[in-house]
Amino acid sequence: MKPVFGGWVAGAALLALSMSHPPCFAQAKAQVTERIHLVPPGGPPPRAADGHPDFSGVWFPNGGGRDLEAFEGSFAGDVLDPGVRGQFDPVVTPEEKPSFQPWAEAKIKAMSPAELELGRASVNCIPRGVPGIAIINPYPIQFVQTSGMLVELIEILNNFRVIHTDGRPHSKTPDPTFNGDATAHWEKDTLVIDTIAIDERTWNDFVGWFHSDQEHVIERISRPSMNYLIYQVIVEDPKVLTKPWVSAPRRWTLGHEDLQEYYCTNNEEINELKIVSEKEKHKQQGK
Repeated sequence: MKPVFGGWVAGAALLALSMSHPPCFAQAKAQVTERIHLVPPGGPPPRAADGHPDFSGVWFPNGGGRDLEAFEGSFAGDVLDPGVRGQFDPVVTPEEKPSFQPWAEAKIKAMSPAELELGRASVNCIPRGVPGIAIINPYPIQFVQTSGMLVELIEILNNFRVIHTDGRPHSKTPDPTFNGDATAHWEKDTLVIDTIAIDERTWNDFVGWFHSDQEHVIERISRPSMNYLIYQVIVEDPKVLTKPWVSAPRRWTLGHEDLQEYYCTNNEEINELKIVSEKEKHKQQGK
């Protein structure tokens, strides 16, 4: 079972706590006996009975086809080939920052460090949701594809999504959920997932990108080869954004290990953060 941590509270107390445990990458360095290479594209992708690419498999959000959580720090370059950690080359496929409405940008800029931490899903032990599970998730996912359905198993919090791929319409009055109300259809070899009714407690990044009840997310997934999955996200939110945000096409690589049990439980750090946040507010009011 993986250890689960929230964010980091600014302050010497938690810094001292974090330093009291040896970093996991120091232990990993002693165990690594060979470099972790970039997974090659492989041959053509497998296809389902209906002729579409079969997305089934365990996929990692990096170029190594394995969990890289342990390989952090200055020694990472000693064991990781170039390109293993990233999902896209910002020079080849640059990714614009979200374009916020003036009021939304002002709200984000006004957030204190503690408020930014309190907004993180990991601190609150809640799912990252859509599209966070695709763009701010360092852990693997597993797809199980059947006729007319794609099931997504998500390692972090052992969450899941069931996505119908027959192009059916959205529910007429969907209740907001972390993963939203999703429906999908095929455009040749690309699966297009359309999601609405996303719980507003989720953020789209780690630095304050909140969203409104009007957020609309489009995910485009393709499998150009055996070992590569390409995942692109489009976010529309007319209340918060001035224009849709389009992610760079992000590469996920096929792995050969099972998902692990990963739950967030009893996160007492949130109480520390609330205390820090209240102190910051009082300090600002006193100016």
